[in-house]
Amino acid sequence: MNFSDPKTNVLQLGLREGMRLADLGSGSGHYTLAAAAALGNDGRVYAVDIHEDMLKHVKDAAHEKHLTNIETVWGDIEKAGGTKLREHSLDAAILSNTLFQIENKQNALKEIQRILKPGGKLLVIDWAGAYGGIGPKPNHVVSESAAEELFITGGFHKQKDFRAGPHHYAIVFTAP
Repeated sequence: MNFSDPKTNVLQLGLREGMRLADLGSGSGHYTLAAAAALGNDGRVYAVDIHEDMLKHVKDAAHEKHLTNIETVWGDIEKAGGTKLREHSLDAAILSNTLFQIENKQNALKEIQRILKPGGKLLVIDWAGAYGGIGPKPNHVVSESAAEELFITGGFHKQKDFRAGPHHYAIVFTAP
């Protein structure tokens, strides 16, 4: 099964060495690992997830790949201050395959705004549809237009969109 390619997709953020980035809802860490490689030793990637077992997997994978610029954070992006990251401390954030799982999208939007620097970039990648057993159930899919509307209404500016694989859309926003 061909899914989205984290290495290719993170390049769309224009990352540079030394930047600080959060992978929000990092899961098993595919985007965390790709971003960490792009940011170099002076950069920092915060893998934020509500599931501690996923964070252990990220730590193990980082250790295996000798990546020392990854920090795991047990946090909840749907709560104010839930990421435990400092206000306006990040150059970029990634929200991949997470938007469809978020119940309180307004709270998550506010938390993302809180941690991103003004002008910081947000890469949203999510399922373009329900594909009969892979991805979210049809009633959980957040369409590309709904995602765009959510973030633009929340003050973000759309920079570009692209196909993130055969089943995923991607949108790059800048924070207000």
